[in-house]
Amino acid sequence: MHPDRVFDGDEGGGRSGVMERQPKEDSAPRQNSRGSPGIIEARELRHDLRRADLSAIAETRRMLREQLRRWGVPGLVDIAELLTSELVTNALQHTDEGAVFTATLSDGPVHRLRVEVHDHAGRRPRLHTASENATSGRGLLLVQALADAWGVRSQGTGKVVWFELDVETA
Repeated sequence: MHPDRVFDGDEGGGRSGVMERQPKEDSAPRQNSRGSPGIIEARELRHDLRRADLSAIAETRRMLREQLRRWGVPGLVDIAELLTSELVTNALQHTDEGAVFTATLSDGPVHRLRVEVHDHAGRRPRLHTASENATSGRGLLLVQALADAWGVRSQGTGKVVWFELDVETA
């Protein structure tokens, strides 16, 4: 595990809470190709995911890819898409309700991309080693290996699983 990476059962080692949003003139909700609104602000992308809609995983990756390019950080695309796929898939496969995906690019001395997936299940994800023949169970190991920081925090009746990528290391 990278020494700067964190997994903490509550708040994790990165910033928690709401990052300051900087709305721009065209930050009104937009329709994505699936017809559900993806809300894009100057430094935040938010997407509501319907319960068990696994086809929304590709849509979320596409929205994130396009937004990262608009934000001028295309070097984050590959890893951010992979890790986002893992978090969104877990939320939609292991919960009985939808989820909310949020990506935020922070301003300040250290620019970071923070991706959060909020679901309504209180059950926390567990890191474990999948057997050699298992077809799943490696997602959080990828998040741990590739993210600069990640964690899980309780929120309401559910949880938020998040990761951060430093822009400078992309």
